[in-house]
Amino acid sequence: MAKRMRKFLSRHSAASRKFLCSLAQPSPSAIPDPPITAGDCANKKLHEELRKLRILLQQNQTDSAKSFLIHLSQSNSVSELYNVFCVTSPSSSKPIFADMLFSIYADSKLLDKASELYGLMKKEGKFPSLSGLNAFLGMLNSSRQYPKVLEVFSDAVNAEIQIDSCSCGVAIQSAVKMGDLKRALSLMDFMRKSRFRLDSFVYNVVMGGFCKERRVGEARKLFDEMLVRRMTPTTVTFNILIDGYCKLGDLEEAFNMWKILKDTKLKPNLITFNTLLSGLCKMGRMEEANKVLEEMKTFGFVPDGFTYSVLFDGHSRCSDVDSSLALFEELVKKGVEINEYTISILLNVLCKNGKSEKAEQIVNMLIQSRLTPTEVIFNIVLNGYCKEGNMVKAVSTVEAMESFGLKPSCATFNTLIGRACKSGKMEEAEGWFKKMAEKQVFPTVQTYNILMNGYGCSHKFDRCFEILEEMENGGLKPNVVTYGSLINCLCKHNRLLEAEVLVNDMLGRGVKPNVQVYNMIIDGSCTSGKMEDAFQILDKMVGNDIAPTIVTYNSIINGFCRKGRAREAEELMLKIPERGLKPDVITYNSLISGYSRAGDTDKCFEWYEKMKNAGVKPTLNTYHPLINACKKEESGRTLADKIVQEMAIMNLSPDRAVYNELICCYALHGEVGKSIDLSNKMEEQGILADKMTYNSLIMGHLMNGDNLKARNVFDSMKARGIVPNSDTYNTLVSWHCKLKDFNGAYIWYREMFEHGFLPVFAICDELISGLKAEGKLVEAGIICSEMSAKGLHDRS
Repeated sequence: MAKRMRKFLSRHSAASRKFLCSLAQPSPSAIPDPPITAGDCANKKLHEELRKLRILLQQNQTDSAKSFLIHLSQSNSVSELYNVFCVTSPSSSKPIFADMLFSIYADSKLLDKASELYGLMKKEGKFPSLSGLNAFLGMLNSSRQYPKVLEVFSDAVNAEIQIDSCSCGVAIQSAVKMGDLKRALSLMDFMRKSRFRLDSFVYNVVMGGFCKERRVGEARKLFDEMLVRRMTPTTVTFNILIDGYCKLGDLEEAFNMWKILKDTKLKPNLITFNTLLSGLCKMGRMEEANKVLEEMKTFGFVPDGFTYSVLFDGHSRCSDVDSSLALFEELVKKGVEINEYTISILLNVLCKNGKSEKAEQIVNMLIQSRLTPTEVIFNIVLNGYCKEGNMVKAVSTVEAMESFGLKPSCATFNTLIGRACKSGKMEEAEGWFKKMAEKQVFPTVQTYNILMNGYGCSHKFDRCFEILEEMENGGLKPNVVTYGSLINCLCKHNRLLEAEVLVNDMLGRGVKPNVQVYNMIIDGSCTSGKMEDAFQILDKMVGNDIAPTIVTYNSIINGFCRKGRAREAEELMLKIPERGLKPDVITYNSLISGYSRAGDTDKCFEWYEKMKNAGVKPTLNTYHPLINACKKEESGRTLADKIVQEMAIMNLSPDRAVYNELICCYALHGEVGKSIDLSNKMEEQGILADKMTYNSLIMGHLMNGDNLKARNVFDSMKARGIVPNSDTYNTLVSWHCKLKDFNGAYIWYREMFEHGFLPVFAICDELISGLKAEGKLVEAGIICSEMSAKGLHDRS
């Protein structure tokens, strides 16, 4: 390519003499009309008209010639005009004719005819002039025929036809549009070697391409190159980089570019400010966004509809309904014209935050202000009411839509069917499905997918298979989502054989199962403890060229741990990096839980440390099994203290499960005071104590021999409406036995029995033995009789 370029440059002057755009004009009298053969008689009229055109061209009457050719181009094909003219005219007239015809097609945006003309010329080894070539390249680029632009440009370069900066600029723009940035950079090098001027337009186009691919660093290098070459960046240049950094989330660098822009003589435009606002709003940094908004006004810019859309989106991300409404009021007061996009964002904010009624009020107000409502606007409000479960309002929204002459679409019915399915109201879902047919709205694959998932969740699998048949009878092909919904439901209900049959059916119908489908069956097998089946599915998955993901391995590791096979889980985990994957927080949590169940505290903490060293941040689910492991260790209290400190460092606030594990751990290690402090802190944070909390506190007091405080906690528990369970009573009976208070244990046993609970056999046996040892044979006999009546037999 480089050799060809050098050759092209060395022959530049020679090539210019070869151009077909030469305007050398012989006199009319010097060129006799060529003879017309018998075969040309049919085109006699066209021959005559082209003769007149040729005379006009020879007389340099360009405007008249062009007008006449426009007339001819409307009634004759490209090939007729070109071929007849070429046959009947001298070679010196052909370039002028071709350029003029190119110009006519370009002005009329007749790309197909221009392309046909180019093809005819190329066959003869001829090319349009520079102006004709650039016009053609521009037409192709405007029509998004980017590969064709590069093909024509390459043809011109290879044939050593004259090109210029404009030709190169269009080629670079097409390469960028195709995403071929390597080609774009190569063309920039070609321009440098050809000594064509690289202007800000070319740099901006390529920088924009890099930013679109999130390669902002490379875009910045081009910006720096512009400065080195003493080229003046434009406001557009800065906007491109600011937008690129904002989309990367690098707001610091975006504002650095903004500072550089302000230090130059360039002036920002509305796009500059909207871009900065968009970056801040996407990050939820609304306080800074408001400062930029004020600065924008000092530059004399008035917020437009897009500005408000961006601000509404920012408030939406922060779930700040009040600020959204205040902004809307400001917008209305200032008389800013609101488009559908802007109003849609505001309505989404309201509907997502349970304010669908307010959204409807705003729509009605805007309608009175001459806003023409659209199906999209009504569907947003409808979706809001459906999420809130307000089906009366949802139906009235559909009626309002129809009153404006808008026909409910498939999206409308999908929302209604989806809500009914989510509520388990399948008859209602079928009702909306039938109404679709009545309204002549045809269901899509998505409609059937929603129904399929609804029936699957309702365990109505026969209807699911009927839906598959209905789809095919209706000419719709089930997709991977259709099958995936049904397979997921089958797996959740342990119908794994049917799920596997369905996968085979998918393959038979040409629908390739994706990794999610295989993961569902593997997870279902692991949850059911069928580890060998899980590995068979894994083999099939790999055999069908579906690469396992970390989700796949997490299911298997979790399955091993549930089966008490933590060592095998660990072996599999160590192989994960070899397969190009990284263990995530779920992988580590599963393994820590497995070792916690196995009672191997050392292994729990070993993998906890490995997790942190790997840069994986622990979650609350990491600490549940760790604290549980601490209960069984003598040093459990110290380990629990360490965990509490690490959670604070990581800014993790305990949830109910973590609090309960800690309360139980401290209680078991005789630190009932700490347990009480934690229960109080838990309630201060709005987390109410549950049965597990109270059971741990009762146990803690009993372990300290304080039966009265244990009774007080029990009474407090009942006063709060928390019904004691069998664990509560077993704790009370067991610890009274341990304290040799068999009379107290019997009293608790009686209450336990009257509430329909039975003590576990070991506790019951201990109580009976204790009562007998104290000579309370009657009470012991009552317990034996009651246990015998319930099918339990003592050892007496």
